[in-house]
Amino acid sequence: MSYIIEGRTGPWELVIGLEVHAQVVSNAKLFSGASAMYGGEPNAQVSFIDAGFPGMLPVINGECVAQAVRTGLGLKAEINLVSRFDRKNYFYADLPQGYQISQFAHPIVGKGIVDIELESGELRHIGVTRLHLEQDAGKSMHDQHPAESFIDLNRAGVALMEIVSEPDMRSPEEAGAYLRKLRTILRYLGTCDGNMEEGSMRADVNVSVRKAGEEFRTRCEIKNVNSVRFVMQAIEVEARRQVEIWEAGQTVDQETRLYDPSRGETRSMRSKEDAHDYRYFPDPDLLPLVIEQDWVDGLAAALPELPDAKKARFISDYGIPAYDAGVLVMEQATADFYETLAKGRDGKSASNWMLGDFFAGLNRMGKGIETSPISAATLGGLLDLIADATINGKIAKEVLEAMMETGESAAAIVEAKGLKQVTDTGAIDAAVDAVLAANPDKLAEYKSGKDKLFGFFVGQVMKAMAGKGNPALVNEAIKRKL
Repeated sequence: MSYIIEGRTGPWELVIGLEVHAQVVSNAKLFSGASAMYGGEPNAQVSFIDAGFPGMLPVINGECVAQAVRTGLGLKAEINLVSRFDRKNYFYADLPQGYQISQFAHPIVGKGIVDIELESGELRHIGVTRLHLEQDAGKSMHDQHPAESFIDLNRAGVALMEIVSEPDMRSPEEAGAYLRKLRTILRYLGTCDGNMEEGSMRADVNVSVRKAGEEFRTRCEIKNVNSVRFVMQAIEVEARRQVEIWEAGQTVDQETRLYDPSRGETRSMRSKEDAHDYRYFPDPDLLPLVIEQDWVDGLAAALPELPDAKKARFISDYGIPAYDAGVLVMEQATADFYETLAKGRDGKSASNWMLGDFFAGLNRMGKGIETSPISAATLGGLLDLIADATINGKIAKEVLEAMMETGESAAAIVEAKGLKQVTDTGAIDAAVDAVLAANPDKLAEYKSGKDKLFGFFVGQVMKAMAGKGNPALVNEAIKRKL
């Protein structure tokens, strides 16, 4: 679905590609034994290799290689059995070696695909050009001292997967859907935690605009955008900036820019480098990386069920709509919770309660599924009481609120509060008689043809029974009496 920008000269089409840097989940860094954990004291997790000491030789971390291959398999991509590490030469204060070890000409993972679904229900296939392994740089901190910048090398040498898409996206919505889907796949695989606020997943956004049917025009890259919302905003802002430049008869310069969300603008950072500017050459300290197909096949066999397959199974096994299944599989913890809840119960009822009142309760409490005050089994106990007519749906909402506050079981709350549904037809008949006797005018109106008053009588009877009357039996009794 193309997102068209209307300019003075007519419509413009967006062309978008994303380069996502995903930090690999591993205990140690890519080429050293230093810890890769987030949040340590500055410069407490730095080896001589990370600090760029002369003569220190890198040694590849096998688990990082396995994580890259797992990710490639999850993206339905080609796995290259032979790949190579190159030195990418550039000079930043937080890059002590003076180069980054990366994979330029021969990445470990080749072409793949990410399937996305838009809000309209339209399905799109976004191509992945490549996935390669590389080291992260350190971190420059400019807010610690009024006149000096500090450097923390804890992040230096941490393994990154750079996942480069094809320029297949045509709207901010598609870019957002791609990024969310990619994050979900990585989290299911356990290869990246996807915490964008901690910087373990960030996106470089390539944007250009063109007239329909044209070749690609000059693109600009927006660096290190760290949320899906900001990626979508940055695309729109940058695209409009480029349209204004082209329509003024000027030319867009190929450059790297930064997005400032507080001002809603992109700003020039530096001219965009080409590959030759980095003077790539094979790292002389590292042999080509050669892996065996049998090893790759073993990793493939051990992969977890991924979101698309799980969504299809939820629709098939539990009879829920595609939309519900899509929401439920977005996070592994949510999918696991639902599966426990739905097993042996009505799948649609489980989905309705989970996506409705249960999620609403978690949102009010500021909690996620992992910190829910009640388990899937406990919530299942509530559904069982509804299914066997111990309580009705209205009472169940009240019980769920109490469960969320106390963590107690539904059965205990129903017993303590005396909330069991009344199924005694004698008691229901008595309540109906009392309501009809108290409302002779409404009864006369109903008998004269105002059928809609039936709902009034149902409401009055349920009110008289403190909401505990069995709705089906109440309806049946009122019909009979009328």
